[in-house]
Amino acid sequence: MKKNESPSSGQSRRDFIKNAAIASSFFIVPRHVLGGSGYTAPSDQLNLAAIGAGGKGRSDILNASVNGRERVVALCDVDFSGSAKDSVKSFPNAKLYADYRKMLEEQKDIDAVTISTPDHVHGPAAKFCMERGKHVYVQKPMTHNIREARMLTQMARDQKVVTQMGNQGASNPLMDMIRGWMDSNKIGKVSKVQIWTNRPVWPQGGPFPKADAGKKPSELEWDLWLGPAPEIPFTPNLHPFNWRGWWDYGTGALGDVGCHLMDIPFRMLGLNYPTDAECSVGSVFSQMWTADYNPEGCPASSFITLHYGPTAKNPVPLEMTWMDGGIRPSHPDIIPADHDLGGANSANGVMMIGEKGIITHNINDSSPLMPKLYLYDGTQEFGPDRIEGTEPEYGHQRKWVDACKAGFGSAEHKSLTSSFDYAGPMTETVLMGNLAIRSYMLKRQNAQGRDEFFGRRKLLWDGENMRITNLEEANQFVGRTYRKGFEV
Repeated sequence: MKKNESPSSGQSRRDFIKNAAIASSFFIVPRHVLGGSGYTAPSDQLNLAAIGAGGKGRSDILNASVNGRERVVALCDVDFSGSAKDSVKSFPNAKLYADYRKMLEEQKDIDAVTISTPDHVHGPAAKFCMERGKHVYVQKPMTHNIREARMLTQMARDQKVVTQMGNQGASNPLMDMIRGWMDSNKIGKVSKVQIWTNRPVWPQGGPFPKADAGKKPSELEWDLWLGPAPEIPFTPNLHPFNWRGWWDYGTGALGDVGCHLMDIPFRMLGLNYPTDAECSVGSVFSQMWTADYNPEGCPASSFITLHYGPTAKNPVPLEMTWMDGGIRPSHPDIIPADHDLGGANSANGVMMIGEKGIITHNINDSSPLMPKLYLYDGTQEFGPDRIEGTEPEYGHQRKWVDACKAGFGSAEHKSLTSSFDYAGPMTETVLMGNLAIRSYMLKRQNAQGRDEFFGRRKLLWDGENMRITNLEEANQFVGRTYRKGFEV
């Protein structure tokens, strides 16, 4: 090996050290002798970095480090004055960056990266990492738009990197109870799935906040926060959380919890691309007879309908409905009136409605799953709220780390519950709802000079080719435009 040359990207640090030792006939003392039980030799540690180190990024990189078993070598955040400073305290030896592009170009020892940014940066950051052979853990939703999800799913295969989306409930062992009910045909063929949430729980549905450059926190790198979005002056009430309600940055209620709520029916019923999508949204009237029009933002509430064809796991057509803004479905007669639907106070939940009965459960994030089975013959079965374990978030990040170390295509990799091969198509379903919402707000003036909302129709979807076939204007929402330097 030449001076200053590093092991190839296709060769792990462990393999390099092991092969070098064999070639030199060195005797290596077993690492458990040197470091005691549970000790991980430096050569066996994964070098981790975080893009987005505050908020959810704090727990993602902390859990990925597995209580110090792995080495966190770099932290990237646009504002280390916020909650990201807690990650700095946890990993004092990590190098700090504001720009993930600079971090990846300068620091060549990074093996894997957690990405926990606002939604609009997920795709650009993940692409930049994977192009350089880095394994990635990306918060939900996997991407900001459908095109990005399709591209990154294929890129993970082409680059042979290990991926996982941050819908941690996918690793919840209580899913096995629901899987058992479904696999044993307890509720029969499922013709309808109803999903609902109390989100948004942040400001949404109103006008875009006014810019005020004088209020920018001194440590916030605003241009880097904007990333692929259009350049605008600093605008309060976006960073660090309320960006969720604006299309340039967020994906609304669907993006926040859709991957947690749609996961189980999508997985258990073997769904893929929907055949169509339609929606209606709640209107806000600040003046008589004229609804407020804020197409740059997500609505205060929406009702979305998706249809799917038969699958190997569910041989009948399926209708899936989504309700947000506190709207929920009616209480089925089969479920006692004093029983919650889904989770506590029926605030969030899923009902899979079959010919023999109903399975309902709570949002599948880190909340109690609360699986419940009701059959028309009177049978009722209830799972525990949760299964207590020793690992945070069901080991979702740790399992990804183990798969990174085992390698692409390993048993550990194949056992991941939300690698991009699965998470990509599921994210596309979530984002189809947003495509319908944004199309619903399309308008133009007719010959009489009146506004005409021409996108308020059922949109027919060609999933293989990623196209709406009956409204060309809707296809602008399949992807997005990018600022230079942040393209996908």
